[in-house]
Amino acid sequence: MNSLMIKLCFFLVLISNGYSTKLDSYPPTCKKIECPNYDVIESGKDYEIRRYNSPMWMSTEPIDDTSFVSATRIGFTRLFMYIQGKNDQHEKMDMTAPVMTQVKPSDGPLCSTSFVVSFNVPKKNQPNPPSAEGLHPQKWNQSSYAAVRQFSGFVTDGDIPKQAAALTASIADTKWAAAIEKSRSKDNSTIYTVAQYNSPFEFRARVNEMWFTFVMDSAIDI
Repeated sequence: MNSLMIKLCFFLVLISNGYSTKLDSYPPTCKKIECPNYDVIESGKDYEIRRYNSPMWMSTEPIDDTSFVSATRIGFTRLFMYIQGKNDQHEKMDMTAPVMTQVKPSDGPLCSTSFVVSFNVPKKNQPNPPSAEGLHPQKWNQSSYAAVRQFSGFVTDGDIPKQAAALTASIADTKWAAAIEKSRSKDNSTIYTVAQYNSPFEFRARVNEMWFTFVMDSAIDI
């Protein structure tokens, strides 16, 4: 087994274990590898509002699963092979952060949830990103925003509803909550998003984020 596959296997083991707590930090990973650019619009109690500067993602098709960890494992494996050259240009790409999982919860406890896992395409590849079967590019526009809450540890299935509920409570009764609800009413494809920044070899100061993404209405004063 080569070193790349050893790293992949180690990652898949680690994302199925861990705990989470709140952590206020600019993701240290973004000082070492490429992350999408954003502007901080507002910093509130336990949340941050960001405007993203047109990032591009390479995304899986929806993965139906009952587990966030399982779906992320499946999606990350596909994307890992993509950046290692399993694409139409046989091109290897640099690892970036975060690995993003968009989540649309099911209507019932026994139903599968839909997950889309994405890789942040490096800027140098964005003009002509390689294509691959089962993957598609996803370009955010200039009015893409996110309400963000940070938490640490290795993400577990139990973290997802807790962090989503905590972010909901933090932005309650703000103009951002209204903007998010309005955006969701127009596009029901994603309810929330989880961003994971760290290498599996980083055990301390891990940074994950719960995102509520939305498109800002020009009528709302920022």
